[in-house]
Amino acid sequence: MSLLTSLIQASTRFQQTLENRSAAETEGQQTKRAASSETVQPASPGGDRFTPSGDSLSDMGKLKSQKLPLADYKQTVGQDLAFLKETLRHKLAEYNLSPTTVVSVNKNDSGKIVVDGKVPEGTRTRIENDLNVNKNFTDAFSRLSVNEPTLHFMDNAMKLNQAYGVNNSLLDTIISEDQQFNGLQDLVHRYDTLRRSAPTNQVEIAENQGAYAFNLNTRA
Repeated sequence: MSLLTSLIQASTRFQQTLENRSAAETEGQQTKRAASSETVQPASPGGDRFTPSGDSLSDMGKLKSQKLPLADYKQTVGQDLAFLKETLRHKLAEYNLSPTTVVSVNKNDSGKIVVDGKVPEGTRTRIENDLNVNKNFTDAFSRLSVNEPTLHFMDNAMKLNQAYGVNNSLLDTIISEDQQFNGLQDLVHRYDTLRRSAPTNQVEIAENQGAYAFNLNTRA
């Protein structure tokens, strides 16, 4: 065998060795990719990639509640509160009653404004008549009767969450993932709907089931 033939054969065997090694490496990489694909299955069109744990759900609830513009809600409710107080103070002065007179305002079964307190009967009747024809007053009272209980619930739930990490499932339910649907009236509507349909033994709901009343010159 000539030297040239020997070199050709050696070169051929070397080339075959490189090709076999390359094929083996390629096959190994494909095997790893297949194993990885089996380990992490892609989400089905109608299913979740994973199921959140209790802690994950709690964290998501915290994130939703933290985005609520609670200060804006309080300002809206505060404007109506201030208007009612100012109107009633003017009425006390108009009828020569002490500015510290305790007065309670609510609605009767027919939807009319009624006034309770240590006020002479005739004067009380005149004040009620004045308030019932004051559309701004009746509208503000109607808004407060639903807005204030909802805001009170949300404020307490968020304070408990921040102080003790207590998550309120009802609060999570009424908050939308989309912030544009978390206006105060949106939250009031959802809260009122759930409050009416939920079991009466839930503490957070039972406290707001009574008729709404606005009190002037009381500590309560």
